[in-house]
Amino acid sequence: MTATQFRRMALSLPGASERAHMSHPDFRIGRKIFATLGYPDDAWGMVKFTPAQQRQFVRSEPKIFAPVKGSWGRQGCTNVCLRRATKAKLFGAMVAAWRNIAPQEIVEQLG
Repeated sequence: MTATQFRRMALSLPGASERAHMSHPDFRIGRKIFATLGYPDDAWGMVKFTPAQQRQFVRSEPKIFAPVKGSWGRQGCTNVCLRRATKAKLFGAMVAAWRNIAPQEIVEQLG
């Protein structure tokens, strides 16, 4: 997985847009972030899960997903190792993070 592929995947979701937060590209629905690139460095992305989702993804794929350090991580923010992620594994994670914040009428567009 490359940063370009991560970006394309995030922007392929209905209603998603790209902005920047703290000098990192982020992906949002409205004003709410569901994913970012470049944190803690260019080898990583981040998806915003619930804590329960985070435990599930980290348990099932510990070489791909890791909790962000500190309080953000305890709230569900989860780093994604781009070079280890596959499109199939990341897409499920990206959709889960997107569904957490997308309005119901937008979620229904994805099916």
